[in-house]
Amino acid sequence: MRRMPPARSGTLLALNLSALALTACGDASSPSSALPAGCGEVSAPKPKHVDLRPPMTRVSERAKLKATVDTSCGRFAIALDAAASPKTVSSFVHLVRRGVYDDTSFRRIVPGFVIQGGDPSESGSGGPGYSVTEEPRPTTQYTKGTVAMAKTALEPPGRSGSQFFVVTATDAGLPPSYATLGKVSSGWEVVKRIDSLGDRGSGQVGTPRATVVIRGVTVGAQ
Repeated sequence: MRRMPPARSGTLLALNLSALALTACGDASSPSSALPAGCGEVSAPKPKHVDLRPPMTRVSERAKLKATVDTSCGRFAIALDAAASPKTVSSFVHLVRRGVYDDTSFRRIVPGFVIQGGDPSESGSGGPGYSVTEEPRPTTQYTKGTVAMAKTALEPPGRSGSQFFVVTATDAGLPPSYATLGKVSSGWEVVKRIDSLGDRGSGQVGTPRATVVIRGVTVGAQ
């Protein structure tokens, strides 16, 4: 089994210190147990061991696919961009069909920057047992609603496993190093609910104030 390098969940955040400084200056007066309307109280998922092989087939670059992410704060949809990232989308669809994302959490939430999930091990450094590499275009920008794959600083541009992030900033200011998956096409209010549950000022930037679970992900036609 190929083990993911450590700190996968933290590497993305280290690339934008200014964004982290801004999110660390918020109001920390809200109780950690407070949930926004639309979010249900849930228990932390149990870790899962996943050791898969890469997909044997590739999604057509002409495919118009949508991934619906069902969370404890509601549902949001991602328009998958198979034309720009056929390998990355194919891997994501493969993981969805194998149930890798079922009952996992958003382990890293930085308000006004990104929300990140997709680690079956719930350790912050887990993955599916394999990785794919698809370097994004040099002009790639990680703007509001962009969904991309997380990686460590030691991994080459475009490397991905199962962990993904949704950009909640107007522009995350990240370099074109993260394989893109698509863009949020509906349910932005759900993404904002999740984003609001990130720590804003107690020194634990990125740590969720409450558990947000991904109940499951489905893929269908747009």
